[in-house]
Amino acid sequence: MKTNSQTLRIAVAVAVILGAVAYLAITGVQSNKSYYVTISELQGMGNKAFTRHLRVAGDVAPGSIQRSGAGARFVLVEQGRKLKVNYDGQEPPPDTFKDNAQALAIGTLGRDGVFHATQLQAKCASKYAPAKTAAPTTHTASLAPPAALATAKP
Repeated sequence: MKTNSQTLRIAVAVAVILGAVAYLAITGVQSNKSYYVTISELQGMGNKAFTRHLRVAGDVAPGSIQRSGAGARFVLVEQGRKLKVNYDGQEPPPDTFKDNAQALAIGTLGRDGVFHATQLQAKCASKYAPAKTAAPTTHTASLAPPAALATAKP
């Protein structure tokens, strides 16, 4: 009878541990989940936009960047729609974060209508293309034929 009670205790302990691990995994995934939306979709979400962690992409409006330490304030533009963004991340904006660059802001929309980003990614506005190389040049210097080199004496 002793072995049955020990087996039951072990089974209960294993079930409690597995339940705790499953709970932590589910809540961890949900807290890190973020929805990718366009600016027009964001503006049409209503109250859902204020409760979700979001990723919003657009082009940085020229002349809108205001840097302050590691943070920045700027405006994203997408098909004529604008979104004010306040970036307060731990790292400064990337070097490619400039006017007209494509940017991805990750964070939440505040009730004030400003998107509060904690992460920022930027892509260079110009296309990355390999540099054009000059056409290979041909040398017209005359060389002695190989047979002449083989028979030449030093």
